[in-house]
Parts: sequence; structure tokens; C-alpha cells
Amino acid sequence: MAMKFEKKGDGTYLLDVCGYVCPHPQIYAKKSLEKMSEGDIVEIILDNPSSVETIAQMCDQVGHDVMDKKTEGGKIYLKIKKG
Repeated sequence: MAMKFEKKGDGTYLLDVCGYVCPHPQIYAKKSLEKMSEGDIVEIILDNPSSVETIAQMCDQVGHDVMDKKTEGGKIYLKIKKG
């Protein structure tokens, strides 16, 4: 189990935190967003439902936009635009 943060393309990133429980997904999401530029987009893949709400709350507090959320095959996909 290893956290994976990688650039997918120009201004788009992928953060995979499957297998991690609170508070690790939030910490990795925050650190990843800090490395990105305003307007960049990250897709976060996780499998801990309680982390989804915590990450969404963090985004609201600091001005990031949760653009999309979907669940597929036991994994949750969040698409966040850095504000």
C-alpha cells in the first residue's frame, strides 16, 4: 500500500490513497493540493467513505471546488479544482 501522486497531463493530477484510513487521505490531499497551481485539477481515488466528507469540508474551508464525486467498484473518485 503506497500513496501515489502523479501528474497526468498539463494541470491535471492523480492522487491514489486507497487502503488508507483517516486522517491520512485528508493529509495527503492537503499536501498534494499545496503543490499544485491555482486552477489545476486533481482526481483523488480513495476507499474510505468517511474521508470523502472530511476532504470536502477541507476544500470548502480553503476555497477549492469539488467538481465531481462518483463511486465505482468500491472506490470513490473525487475531482477537485484548486481555488
